[in-house]
Amino acid sequence: MLALLAAGVALAVAARAQDGPAPGNRFVCTALPPEAVRAGCLLPAMPMQGGALSPEDELRAAVLQLRETVVQQKETLGAQREAIRELTGKLARCEGLAGVKVPGKAGTGKDTMGDLPRDPGHVVEQLSRSLQTLKDRLESLEHQLRMNVSNSVLPGDFREVLQRRLGELERQLLHKVAELEDEKSLLHNETSAHRLKTESALNALLQRVTELERGNSAFKSPDAFKVSLPLRTNYLYGKIKKTLPELYAFTICLWLRSSASPGIGTPFSYAVPGQANEIVLIEWGNNPIELLINDKVAQLPLFVSDGKWHHICVTWTTRDGMWEAFQDGEKLGTGENLAPWHPIKPGGVLILGQEQDTVGGRFDATQAFVGELSQFNIWDRVLRAQEIINIANCSTNMPGNIIPWVDNNVDVFGGASKWPVETCEERLLDL
Repeated sequence: MLALLAAGVALAVAARAQDGPAPGNRFVCTALPPEAVRAGCLLPAMPMQGGALSPEDELRAAVLQLRETVVQQKETLGAQREAIRELTGKLARCEGLAGVKVPGKAGTGKDTMGDLPRDPGHVVEQLSRSLQTLKDRLESLEHQLRMNVSNSVLPGDFREVLQRRLGELERQLLHKVAELEDEKSLLHNETSAHRLKTESALNALLQRVTELERGNSAFKSPDAFKVSLPLRTNYLYGKIKKTLPELYAFTICLWLRSSASPGIGTPFSYAVPGQANEIVLIEWGNNPIELLINDKVAQLPLFVSDGKWHHICVTWTTRDGMWEAFQDGEKLGTGENLAPWHPIKPGGVLILGQEQDTVGGRFDATQAFVGELSQFNIWDRVLRAQEIINIANCSTNMPGNIIPWVDNNVDVFGGASKWPVETCEERLLDL
């Protein structure tokens, strides 16, 4: 290419030399800047005043100018080829990533890396169009890649498998939730039962501690207390914790003080299933004090409603139903045929201060005892008269062998209370 350009320049110079230059005009070849070449603008030849160049010098200058132009065009082409290779590499990577072909660009497009036109203006225009084409293809690939990622549709088989798997997971989750609910309910029930058991044990322990504290600090001795029932109601009462065995004879003694009128009420009652009046001592209204055995009645010649302490004892035996009544150590009455040959039934409830219409309940306020009780003891035999006298005059302290009067064997309810009792000698002075 350089040889051809040089030969053309030589011929033009030779022809101009033969024709001769116009008078008064001289020309000099000046190198064009790259900007002027790229813009396609040719600078006019500048006439040089005075002096003339030889044909050899003009030819040499033209050759140098052409050489510079060619070098500049080579540099431009090299830079543009590098840009094209870089964009082509990016395009190949994008096409490989997307896995799709741009319509109308495969197989039929013009090879942009092939032969280029030799005209510099055309080269620049062609390169611009190639760059724009590559940019458009790159943008199209990126857009299609985004569309493929966002709008991709799962195959039908894969969708069914996925739905089936999700259904299985949902069923497993519901089954696990049901199992957890069952375990929670079972744990709640076990916890409730354990809590009730623990509370019962703690209450029993607390009651025992209270009894021990009361026995150690409230009273001088376990039997040195009295039960106070100040009102005639159906909810104040005391309860003996122990129950009675089967008895064929008994002696019941107690100290009491009452000024209630009319009648002191019911100092004690013993009820068993099927018989609420198994043993009852009661003074109701203007009637005398009565002793009931198996709902059979014997009237006792006792008078204790003067507001003073009195010692009362009653004895009974199933043999002929014989009974005795003592007041302050003196026998005031005796009789027989009171529920003869009837054994006292075991396992009942013994209540202080109330008459029972059912076992342990259905109290009647009109039959309630009003006053104070102490030293309630039961023996499983008929005590001799001298034994009863000794107990009444404080010469002996003989607890009952079936029911002894001790603090931890008596509970009080409804406002009934326990208080330290006067000594036996102080009670005697009150007679």
